[in-house]
Amino acid sequence: MANAILYVKAEKNVELTKDAVLLGDIAKLFCRNEHITNKAKTLKVYQFPKQGEKRQVISVLKIIELLYKEFPDITVENIGEIDTIVGRVAIKGIDRSPNILKIAFISLITFFGTSFTIMAFHNDIGMDKLFNLIYSQVMGYETDQYTILEFFYSLGLALGIIIFFNHIGGRRITKDPTPIEVEMRMYEDEVNTTLVEVWNREEKSVEVR
Repeated sequence: MANAILYVKAEKNVELTKDAVLLGDIAKLFCRNEHITNKAKTLKVYQFPKQGEKRQVISVLKIIELLYKEFPDITVENIGEIDTIVGRVAIKGIDRSPNILKIAFISLITFFGTSFTIMAFHNDIGMDKLFNLIYSQVMGYETDQYTILEFFYSLGLALGIIIFFNHIGGRRITKDPTPIEVEMRMYEDEVNTTLVEVWNREEKSVEVR
């Protein structure tokens, strides 16, 4: 056991449904000695109080301290996050009605809001006049009816939106992440970084003292 190396890969953000936070809940562990790995996974890192804060930031230094107390002769290598955000979530019955209403509401706002934005943009730049001008120059006469230009422009606009967002219905066109997924990931990373900085500044995180 004296030459054993325990690799710790802590997660950035973890949600649990229990009060006791074990090391195996917030990090992946590996050691050639399976006894060390299995025992390390059961180490209690934090205990959420029954009342009060349901989110905690745990420093990897605290994890390393606990491991060295339990296994004084091993070497600990951290290959994961420096701080882990742990959230305590309650298990509730699934009620789909509010979610369906939210989805319908957001879908209506998105549909009509986007439609209004596109129409307002076309009205500002005079898209109808531009199409009439192009049609009259090519065909040699003017028309007050819809032309093939409007048809292909509308088709190209729809295809462009589908290709840009990389989704059609519930299916992904390519394996690449969509722009929304990229933005949500960036937003999540910024939120996690801010939470860690705030908790460390206020000295609320589980840290080596």
